[in-house]
Amino acid sequence: MKDFRRLLGYLGPYRKDAIAGAVVVAIETSLELFIPLLMAGIIDQGIMARDTQLILRQGALMLLCAFISLACGLLYARFSARTAVGLGTNLRQAEYEKIQTFAFGNLDRYQTSSLVTRMTTDITVIQNAVASGFRPLVRGPVMLVMGLLYASFMNMHLATVFFIILPLLAIALGIIVRRVSPFYRRFQTAMDHLNGVVQEDVTAVRAIKAYVRADYEREKFGGVNREVASWATRTFGTAVCNLPIFQLSMYVAATLVLWIGGHMIIAGELKVGQLTGFMSYVLQIINSLMMISNVFLLLTRALTSVERCSEVLDEAPELFSAPQGQAISTVSSGRVEFRDVSFKYGADADQDVLEDINLDIPSGTRVGILGGTGSGKTSLVQLIARLYDVDQGQVLLDGHDVRDYDLTVLRDAVGIVLQKNVLFTGTVRENLLWGNEGADDDELLEACRLACVDEFLERIGGLDGDLGQGGDNVSGGQKQRLCIARTLLKRPRVLIFDDSTSAVDMATEAKIRSNLAAIPDVTTIVIAQRITSVMDAEQIIVLDNGRVHACGTHDELLETDTIYQEIYASQTEFVQAARVVSSEGDETTAGLIDEDSRGPRESSWHACAPEREPGDETGTSDAKGVEPRG
Repeated sequence: MKDFRRLLGYLGPYRKDAIAGAVVVAIETSLELFIPLLMAGIIDQGIMARDTQLILRQGALMLLCAFISLACGLLYARFSARTAVGLGTNLRQAEYEKIQTFAFGNLDRYQTSSLVTRMTTDITVIQNAVASGFRPLVRGPVMLVMGLLYASFMNMHLATVFFIILPLLAIALGIIVRRVSPFYRRFQTAMDHLNGVVQEDVTAVRAIKAYVRADYEREKFGGVNREVASWATRTFGTAVCNLPIFQLSMYVAATLVLWIGGHMIIAGELKVGQLTGFMSYVLQIINSLMMISNVFLLLTRALTSVERCSEVLDEAPELFSAPQGQAISTVSSGRVEFRDVSFKYGADADQDVLEDINLDIPSGTRVGILGGTGSGKTSLVQLIARLYDVDQGQVLLDGHDVRDYDLTVLRDAVGIVLQKNVLFTGTVRENLLWGNEGADDDELLEACRLACVDEFLERIGGLDGDLGQGGDNVSGGQKQRLCIARTLLKRPRVLIFDDSTSAVDMATEAKIRSNLAAIPDVTTIVIAQRITSVMDAEQIIVLDNGRVHACGTHDELLETDTIYQEIYASQTEFVQAARVVSSEGDETTAGLIDEDSRGPRESSWHACAPEREPGDETGTSDAKGVEPRG
């Protein structure tokens, strides 16, 4: 009932169409049920008494009822179509808008294919149920109640047949509905699996071709396709059992009425016209019961879809912006602090992803973050933009908890180039304007220059070049540079690169770093796998198993930290091996940083913290760096 009320709530302005449709169906049904009474009068009073005037008068009334019923049917078709389409549109819009409010934590609980199925297949099922079931939903009960009243009015003795058969039919229908109801949910879940496999195969079609895995994917698709077929067979095979049961009931009822009615005619207790009219009610009442049973099955599947949609609509967003009027609306600098931060992705997770993180990143500094896979690098920076909220501790920007900021202001001030680069179907200009809708061509081109997009921009058609679906017309490195340019257009106070130059050659990466270093008063945080990406940073943070293992400059870590030494040694061996292989030419080593050519680095840092003067309680110094707190 709750889901049914929710469904009615999304009718909106189409509620009037639904009411009008119900009214015209009720009128249509009432007129159709009145026709057998007129027919019985024609037979018993007109034909038997040879009253031509009565026959013509009753016949004219029957034609009038038929034409009015036809007009009501046409009006219903219009009203039901508007109601069904309007409900589907409103429900789909509400679900889409709800998804836009989800935080990353909410989205982690749903597969993409499941969300797509809920917004397409499930809502289409609901829409079709309204379009196909609205008429029998109104017509069936009206025809049943009025048919029983008219039949009882004509002959109560014959009407007893219905009062015996109806309870038996209700029990049979209840058993079918009870059994088929869970099948519909399993069937829709199987559809989720099917859509997931199709989506994955279409997205990764190039990898499938490259690895010659078409046969494997074909078998995998065949498996989920058979799963859908199996549940569809069980579901609809059970649902159609109502048809033979109701047909059997109709034939039994008709046989009993004819048998009892025949004896009553012989005994002079019933007229032929009354029996003829009563037989019409037998057919109409049984048909109304079949309508009701079909509606129940249709609604059972529709309510399963409503429940699945309701799960999304009832999902409470994990993140909320600070209350209006209390939210901080400006970010003056880019100082970032972590105070005793611990974080895990789910309340039921066994252990924290990040644990006891204490860092102080002064405004305007360039910081690098290194660590093994799963060490918590991405999780750490996502907390700054409040893509997730901490479980313990605080993340502060400009000395204020990020939870106290207006979310829009915070995320405009924290520009993050995510690890998974995403471009949208459209032109270069349309994608870049995501960073700043009001940017003119000069600003777009300047951002392209800083991100080294200008090196290939003309080759792809300039700002108006088409990137294809999801940016398929550009390479991985070009996609990364476009995403960097898009983020730069936000003019953020904190700029985060989550391994976002991994597909860019080292010479271009060095040029991008040089361009970004010229941007004043921006705190830059770089997550990288290559030491060359962060070795010129003012401070480097090394994470290990969700904890800060060490921090310092490149030279300091190279002398004191074992993890950093291992990373450096492994990458240096690779570079040296590459130099040996390419000893006959210098092209391969172009852009590699020659460690022997680097001059000594000056640093006022030792281990993690700057030296403090006696009595200095602020923890600041002339040197910029990351200060672990505590």
